[in-house]
Amino acid sequence: MYKNRLRPALAYYEDLIKNKELPSVVAQEEMERLLVQIGFFQHERLIHLIVTVLFGLATVITIPAYLVTDQVALLILGGLFLCLLFPYIIHYFHLENGVQQLYLYYNQLEMTANPGFKKIY
Repeated sequence: MYKNRLRPALAYYEDLIKNKELPSVVAQEEMERLLVQIGFFQHERLIHLIVTVLFGLATVITIPAYLVTDQVALLILGGLFLCLLFPYIIHYFHLENGVQQLYLYYNQLEMTANPGFKKIY
């Protein structure tokens, strides 16, 4: 997801923002397109947050369950959950930072599309 969709979108909007002579009409159209993309990435971010939290909970639950029941299978399951948790955390980190960057690009496009827009952040 990050490599296939978000990274190219970030590169595209970064190049677009660097264009200092971007007409306000084009900036307005790009703002609308960017809002749609942000919506897609927000949905993806929510799903990955839910999955990451569930894997974290599953990892935390299996360790005390192993200590109580002394079943080696629970320890192996906890280890597998832990091995999957780290890539999910890394992916969610990149996804979150990418969406935050898209927010900044949206604000910059808004300032280009509306010259009278005051920067409030």
